[in-house]
Amino acid sequence: MLLKRYAGNLLLLILLFLLLAFFFLGDVFVPKAIDFSDYPMLHSVFVVFLGLFLESIPFLFLGAIASSFIQLFISEEIIQRMIPKRPLTAIFAAIAAALIIPVCECAIIPVVRRLIQKGVPVHAGVVLLVTAPILNVIVFGSTYYAFQNNPSILYGRIILCVLTAIIAGLFIHIFSTKDVVKEDKLELVQGHEHDIQSSKWTSFIDHTSQEFFMVGRYFIIGALFASVFQVFMDRSVMADIGQAPIKGTALMMGIAFVLSLCSSADAFVAASFSHSFLPGSILGFLVFGPMLDLKNVLIMMSCFKRSFVVTYVLLIFAVVFSLCLIAGGLISKGGFR
Repeated sequence: MLLKRYAGNLLLLILLFLLLAFFFLGDVFVPKAIDFSDYPMLHSVFVVFLGLFLESIPFLFLGAIASSFIQLFISEEIIQRMIPKRPLTAIFAAIAAALIIPVCECAIIPVVRRLIQKGVPVHAGVVLLVTAPILNVIVFGSTYYAFQNNPSILYGRIILCVLTAIIAGLFIHIFSTKDVVKEDKLELVQGHEHDIQSSKWTSFIDHTSQEFFMVGRYFIIGALFASVFQVFMDRSVMADIGQAPIKGTALMMGIAFVLSLCSSADAFVAASFSHSFLPGSILGFLVFGPMLDLKNVLIMMSCFKRSFVVTYVLLIFAVVFSLCLIAGGLISKGGFR
């Protein structure tokens, strides 16, 4: 029974180690008769995928640790005392909490799922999903460095993030149900028995590994699709519509969704598009990408019910798209400076 429980995770771990070994030691151990020079695009896909993988895995692991800590060491009573009763106050409390939660867009999803299970209101959890990937020191610094000559992008990114969180939080509070989290079958079957038989720290390690591999398998699928798109994307097509506010913003949001870049580094990619796209479109890339991308949607599908995920995706797209069009007009008139 124990072997069956860990077989899938162990196999995934072995495959990941083989992947890394092939990348770093392939030139030594792969026979010279096998020539990969005929497949340069395949090699590029692999390099981009490994870059996404190595960049995000530490944050996924950090998120799994945070989720396990919340599950085992923070009681429902503590969380309920921390969250204000009034919906609007809870939204601003969640925004403040995002400033100190040390996780990115990949890792925040299991953390929010665990918080909602512990009693945090769904709309406050949505605010954390929206703000945590953007409102942190690392993202502030990278965005400032990438856009030193255009500080309106930095200010616009922060302002639009906060506005999106408030609008989305209020919408979810009014229209969404409280039952949005998928049942964790592993937790339902093993929870109480495991807590009795193991110490809390043993449970912490076990829960962290389970959480990490559950989220990790969905991340790998999303990162693979993002790598393929990033390699085969034709940039000449984008130049034709980059100066159209509506089409340019929609395109940049779509690119951000598929590329699935980490919010700590996406500003440098956005800066490479700044000569071809308007500021509003650049903000669409910087604001929408950390809130929603391909791998995150797959991770959300593993943590939340499908109806909630669909509502969240449509809501965030509509709000960010509208705000970016408004922000683009304001920046063109000298705003955010």
